Amino acid sequence: MTQKNKKLIAGNWKMNGLQGALNEIEAIAKKLTDYADKGTFLICPPATLIAGAKALAGDALHIGAQDCHSEKNGAFTGDISAEMVADLGGRFVIVGHSERREGHHESNAMVKAKAETALEQGIKPIVCCGETLQQREAGEAIGFVTQQIAESTPDSLSKDGEIALAYEPIWAIGTGKTASVDDVAEMHVALRKTLVDKFGARGHTVEILYGGSVKPENANALLHTQDVDGALVGGASLKAESFLGIVAAL
Repeated sequence: MTQKNKKLIAGNWKMNGLQGALNEIEAIAKKLTDYADKGTFLICPPATLIAGAKALAGDALHIGAQDCHSEKNGAFTGDISAEMVADLGGRFVIVGHSERREGHHESNAMVKAKAETALEQGIKPIVCCGETLQQREAGEAIGFVTQQIAESTPDSLSKDGEIALAYEPIWAIGTGKTASVDDVAEMHVALRKTLVDKFGARGHTVEILYGGSVKPENANALLHTQDVDGALVGGASLKAESFLGIVAAL
């Protein structure tokens, strides 16, 4: 079991938030100064709000993006590049979220290419993985998810902690269902082994976050589960009160 000195708590706003939602960013940032020594904190708002969020985030809150293209630039209408994210001050990017894999037909190879492009721009990718309910009930969850990560991450890492993972069982995203602590521990231990097999000692330095209906009520148990190095938070990150409630579990 690998324990990090600081856990990473990341919020994914998905396709939610207009200009007025920046008030939540400001409220989060002001309160996070109380927890600066306990964790690393991140919000990934829609691309339209990255610049505004960055202006309000201060030193305690990082701002990132929810996706990036695998190419540096070019004729890709509607896409955002890692270079653009970096230009706005973003230092993290979520890649391979199940909603992208399913809705936009992103393969492991595409996710890997996005992660590599982010690294080239000095951005830390959070590589997502997760199984369906059918795969879990068929006993295929660990094999499927570990293969996802083996194929979706760069071939090598140049420094410790260069990437992070987020395990989000698809059946627990936005459903109110949460994997049991035992299920989470089993998957995170398997993911840790996959990382060490691929990256050697550096595999121990990669944060493995749990996502899937994380909220203040279950954050304490989840954040203190074996090989859980933080959380990727969906709906509960949209409001300062609930996001800070998760942070308080640290």
